[in-house]
Amino acid sequence: MYIYNVTVGVDKSIEQEWLVWLREVHVPAIMKTGLFVDNRIYKVVGVDEQQSVSYATQYVAQSLMEIDQYLKLHAHRLQDEGHARFGDKQATFLTVLEEVN
Repeated sequence: MYIYNVTVGVDKSIEQEWLVWLREVHVPAIMKTGLFVDNRIYKVVGVDEQQSVSYATQYVAQSLMEIDQYLKLHAHRLQDEGHARFGDKQATFLTVLEEVN
């Protein structure tokens, strides 16, 4: 299994609006691509949260090919939607993780 991990630093002034959008719009749109089998949303703890807070959303894929397809066919459009709505009040960091037993 592979995890497509999206960590986003969010300005506290938009945190609640952003979380609603993430849960009700963004994550469902990503899952609708059919390339991921599960997802989880985590709040990053133990960091300075004076002006921003961070969330990590993890999408589970069965292969790297599915993540690659997502990145090529869907990622830019879906990321652009978030940037159009929230602008520079969010900063995104992407990683791909491989499960190791």
